[in-house]
Amino acid sequence: MASPVSTPEAPDLDELVAGIRAGDRTLVGRALTLVESTLAADQERAQELLARLAPATGAARRIGISGPPGAGKSTLVERLGVWLLERGHRVAVLAVDPSSARTGGSILGDKTRMTKLALDERAFVRPTPSAGALGGVARRTREAMVVLEAAGHDVVFVETVGVGQSEMAVAGMVDAFVVLLVAGAGDELQGIKRGILEAADLVAINKADEDRPRAERARRDFAAALRLLHAGGERWRPAVQLLSARTGEGVPELWGALEEHRRRLAASGDLESRRREQRRVWFRQELEEVLREALRSHPQLAGQLPALEARVAAGEETPERAARRLLASLLGG
Repeated sequence: MASPVSTPEAPDLDELVAGIRAGDRTLVGRALTLVESTLAADQERAQELLARLAPATGAARRIGISGPPGAGKSTLVERLGVWLLERGHRVAVLAVDPSSARTGGSILGDKTRMTKLALDERAFVRPTPSAGALGGVARRTREAMVVLEAAGHDVVFVETVGVGQSEMAVAGMVDAFVVLLVAGAGDELQGIKRGILEAADLVAINKADEDRPRAERARRDFAAALRLLHAGGERWRPAVQLLSARTGEGVPELWGALEEHRRRLAASGDLESRRREQRRVWFRQELEEVLREALRSHPQLAGQLPALEARVAAGEETPERAARRLLASLLGG
């Protein structure tokens, strides 16, 4: 298990807030390190920081990019990000990497795979270890988005590792969820979970330049599948687009579809209702985590946990009764 990490010589909150609002990349990076810290003292400061930054957030486009390994997610994010920079946007990327089992740190280092974005002063690329979190999304990804939006980035991408029990985690924190696939990587329809297609706002078939007929067949197959999944009269039915992240073909069209999706969400009121629900889910998830931490750190319960776990493992106690016993001890203590 990774040791708790903290940010050294952290500046005071007034300096951090002012630096973030001014787009100071060094202070933005230090703020993200503070937010990601697992130390209780750092978390108290981080929450105060986020509360002070919150009024400066909410206007950015939040876009999730998911898909299987090898689909070209990082290549697409960089290609689209550079294209957006050229048109006056400021782009931030939270590239959630799988975690090292030894150190808890990022393995892939997306910053080294998005060199153009990482070196541009108008962009900010942050590789973040998933630390085993569900769907390859770090626990503090939402908080990191707040910092980056307050720093003036009007487009924030969240790129997931594309593995884990559920990629639905990222769909629950963005305005638009893009699923990136590659034609010919096996039995496409059988190999993709139904849940991720139901959550998709857009589906893109990458590397279309390598085999156009196969890409067209994949587009038709996925379009037919999406028609069946979204037959209930929703305001938005996901489109399937072809593109090549390597050459840039189809990238402007992808952005056009994302803008149309956002326009419709905003016009119908669904954008605000979606964000309200996301904040409710965020609260519930944090509540569960706070309760778990309270159980682990309680001085009396810490001694009971190993014994209760052993009884449950041996079949001498049911999991529910053991859990309720711990909860009763916590409330009684």
